[in-house]
This record gives sequence, structure tokens and C-alpha cells, in this order.
Amino acid sequence: MAKINKRLVNGVVVDISDDEMVTIDAKETDWESGQSERQLNALRAERNAKLAETDWTQSRDITLSNDADWKTYRQALRDITDSATSLDDVTWPEKP
Repeated sequence: MAKINKRLVNGVVVDISDDEMVTIDAKETDWESGQSERQLNALRAERNAKLAETDWTQSRDITLSNDADWKTYRQALRDITDSATSLDDVTWPEKP
């Protein structure tokens, strides 16, 4: 006789067979193993938004007195994933 497992699903305790439990455990393991990739993707999305906010500084139609500072800032944004792996551990550079 197969063992019946209890599992909380959407606030309700349900019976789950051993086979179903193996499938659920495999899906949870896959989800957990992808956590770092999801965190890095969130970091990249935030970084890309910050870069997009400053795209205007790189237009050849304008001259900025602190152009080098903007280039340094934007490079620091591009390099952020070298040191940070999630939004929780990032230290954003300051805008000029």
C-alpha cells in the first residue's frame, strides 16, 4: 500500500501520493536552483533601467561639463554584476 502524504495546497491540506510527492519535490528543487539566476536577472533589469535613464548624457548633440563623470558612472553600472548577484547585495554608484 502506497504511503499517503499530507500537503498544504492553497490553504487546504490534501492527500498526495508518493509519486506526486516526487514530482513536487523535483519542481521545488528546480525552482530553488534557479533562484540565483532570477536574482541576477532582477539586478540586470534594474541596472538597465538606470542606464536607460542616463542615455541622454551620451548624445553627441550635447556637451556636458562632467561628461567623463557620466561615462564613469555608466561604466560602473555596466560592471555592477561583477560584484553583486542580487538586488539585496548591490551598492549602486552615485549619479554625477
